[in-house]
Amino acid sequence: MKNKLSFYMILSFFLGGCIYFCEKQGWWLPNWVCFYVNDFLIVPIVLFIGLKTVQLTRNDTQVRLSLMLVLWICFLYSLLFEFIFPMYLKRYTADKIDVLLYFLSGLLFYQLQKEIEAKPKTKSIKKPTKEV
Repeated sequence: MKNKLSFYMILSFFLGGCIYFCEKQGWWLPNWVCFYVNDFLIVPIVLFIGLKTVQLTRNDTQVRLSLMLVLWICFLYSLLFEFIFPMYLKRYTADKIDVLLYFLSGLLFYQLQKEIEAKPKTKSIKKPTKEV
């Protein structure tokens, strides 16, 4: 696969959509799929959309998200969905495994993003990658 990050994002959108559809239809899914898979998929999806937005607005496909920004987004997701929302909304429950999944998926996104810059498309002099 030429671009693992794009492939991973397409797969994530498809898999997340399928899980959501099955849940809305009332079809049975294993508990670990219902409770954890979408939590693992959401942070890379949000980061990918953010990355593409920054690349489009700066008109620069060499821009990458920094590790600190990726970790910050993971922290914010953990804070909102596992600590703040459960205090006020019954729909949300605090789960430490979800926090771990947010950070693992964020690091996976960062690694896939780094692999893109490691493989230049042409043999010409590579322009340095900029991190946001």
